[in-house]
Amino acid sequence: MARVLALVPDLLFGSQVQGALRSAGHEVELTGDPGLVRERLAHPEQAPAVVVVDLTDAAFAGAELVRSLAADGALGGARTLGFYAHVDVDVREEAERAGFDLVVPRSRMAREGAALVAGLAAGGP
Repeated sequence: MARVLALVPDLLFGSQVQGALRSAGHEVELTGDPGLVRERLAHPEQAPAVVVVDLTDAAFAGAELVRSLAADGALGGARTLGFYAHVDVDVREEAERAGFDLVVPRSRMAREGAALVAGLAAGGP
């Protein structure tokens, strides 16, 4: 399966995401530190196939992080999956403009996260 870096500052939901992805066979590193994403991407032996980003925390600039990584060419071959609160359409639109490969509501991430990651890692939408 895929190596995944999950950037989820909410520890409760992050552990749920981590658990679901691990049960599906993915290798998952959970963090709340945006700097760790750039660090992992800079080292091919540590680079994730998929970066999952929590977009629900207004103080956490997940869309800007992905925009910056894409602009710097730092994403390499890593795919990006963002999740947002379903009522926050502006956040979804901003993430799409930032270049995320896939942006889904938090509820969908909870239900289908493992399958979404597997699809992205395999090169799908």
